[in-house]
Amino acid sequence: MRIVKTATTDAEIQACSEVILTLRPHVKPERLLPQIREMQQEGYHLLYLPADDDLSKVAAIAGYRHKHNLHTGRFIYIDDLATHPSLRAQGYASLLLYHIREIAREEGLAVVQLDSGHNLWPAHRLYHQQGFYISAHHFTQMI
Repeated sequence: MRIVKTATTDAEIQACSEVILTLRPHVKPERLLPQIREMQQEGYHLLYLPADDDLSKVAAIAGYRHKHNLHTGRFIYIDDLATHPSLRAQGYASLLLYHIREIAREEGLAVVQLDSGHNLWPAHRLYHQQGFYISAHHFTQMI
């Protein structure tokens, strides 16, 4: 049975690092723990699922936070969602999305949002299957 866990200890965060770095390869591995700790102080939650065949290996992660804006009101924003490359298409990401939606429901929130890179078609297919829709374009300007 797959049970979603929350990474709160340094060891749990470090165990998630391989999966996180597949999604965020620009992050220096030595900066990952301090950055996540800082983000946690700002309300970031890091969820993970152990692999079915090896409970010491992290199969998938999801990082989210609560936000509040004029457009949506209060909602959950998923910053990060990734599955270990060798374990994709086995339902791990779907379970994490379901779990986050359940958190939103329990808190009386009506919206969960995320952004996805424009070239990540397999992820987009999953999001559409899970009931997400494209509601906007996200623009970035490097300063």
